[in-house]
Amino acid sequence: MDRFTVAGVLIDVKSYYHGLGNSEAGSIQTAFICTYMIFSPIFGYMGDRYTRKYIMAVGIFLWSAFTLASSFVPADYFWAFVLLRALVGIGEASYSTIAPTIIADLFSSDMRTTALMVFYFAIPVGSGLGYIVGSKVAELLSSWQWALRVTPGLGVICVILIIFYCEEPKRGMSEGSDVHLSNTSLTTDLKTLIYNKSFMLSSVGFTCVAFVTGALAFLAPTFMYYATQIQGQEISDSTVSLIFGGITVAAGFIGVACGAEIARRYKRINPRADPLICAIGMITCAPFLFFSLVLSRYSIGVTWLLIFVGEVLLCLNWAVTADILLYVVIPTRRSLAESVQILLSHALGDAISPYIIGQIADAMANKHPDPTRPFVQFPAMQTALYLTTFVCVIGGGCYLATAIYVERDKREAEEITHGQTDVLDNYGNGTLDDGAYVNNVADQHIHRFLDGDYTETEVRVVSPNVEARHFSAGNRNVVI
Repeated sequence: MDRFTVAGVLIDVKSYYHGLGNSEAGSIQTAFICTYMIFSPIFGYMGDRYTRKYIMAVGIFLWSAFTLASSFVPADYFWAFVLLRALVGIGEASYSTIAPTIIADLFSSDMRTTALMVFYFAIPVGSGLGYIVGSKVAELLSSWQWALRVTPGLGVICVILIIFYCEEPKRGMSEGSDVHLSNTSLTTDLKTLIYNKSFMLSSVGFTCVAFVTGALAFLAPTFMYYATQIQGQEISDSTVSLIFGGITVAAGFIGVACGAEIARRYKRINPRADPLICAIGMITCAPFLFFSLVLSRYSIGVTWLLIFVGEVLLCLNWAVTADILLYVVIPTRRSLAESVQILLSHALGDAISPYIIGQIADAMANKHPDPTRPFVQFPAMQTALYLTTFVCVIGGGCYLATAIYVERDKREAEEITHGQTDVLDNYGNGTLDDGAYVNNVADQHIHRFLDGDYTETEVRVVSPNVEARHFSAGNRNVVI
């Protein structure tokens, strides 16, 4: 909700801060996303090594505090408002990078897909509620600032629930009892992720999703408000935000659910189903967005319908892309992988798309003597938003390329996780080609000792990377 509450009251915000332009208004979202993506790798690194639920709790508390503080910034201090909106990104980074990895450790296979589907309902549904709640609360209380004072209370409730009711699962728990992985260096982790073709290609594809959704989420309500004025319809900006929010909620429910369920069923006959579903969603989304922009001058109803279908197709990707990441990356690198994907998708996606499209629209509008009038703003924004259709096609191509490598990368991740390797170091551990220590050989030594195959003098510490564990057999004791 928090991320798009400002978008639901953007016209009021622009007016309050002395008539902001489109590019300045776009910088509000850009600042938030920049902080979000910068801090994601930090939380990703911490999430692979420390207790995850406490990291999430602290992040959500900061998230709520900065959101509340931003609602009290005076009209002459727009830079302070942008700064506080940027700091909100720190809190969201802590949650977004870690929560999917906890789900991955609790569920596997089809159940993981279903759990991710439920989790990723939050993105489109929360975005839609951000427009609805923000615009209606602002209208009811005659002040847009109150739109930012709703979610902090909900954030405090989430912090309490996470601390007292969220259990911390063992990393890799859902993969089975034969998982024995140790953390490797950050350099090794990053190098391995870069060479993981399925991860990188799907991340680029998801960057295209973020670019399009970021542009639509932040600018579409304002664009549709201008479209209604062009057609002579007297509709308030809060009503437009309400309609767009409702469409986003409905499209999110349908798109995320359909994407996850179709992928789950299709995988039974085609192991490349996940990236193919994502590719189909992106490529077929393009014509719906294109014709929604073309027809926005003539029919508001048809435009809303086309936007709805386009958003449904766009939302097919959310849970499925997350599932791809979780099964092509080993458990001890998943939080870092989530953070890298967030960094890439936001740095080249929704961090820049509102600003880029806003700059294009401003450049076209400023050619007119009165650039703020609706009949000038409408064609300028319409032309700028056409860029999103081309990005959809690029994203679809990246997902098609992912389908080439996904089977191989999934199989390699499973082999590393379960210690199925012939590459051993001097200690008898499976180091594999990516440096992940797989200590299944250590367990074999332990069982042989307990069965009486070893004498006390033959037992040794298998590797400095093996966690110290105590065992005994009869009157014999050993620490491995």
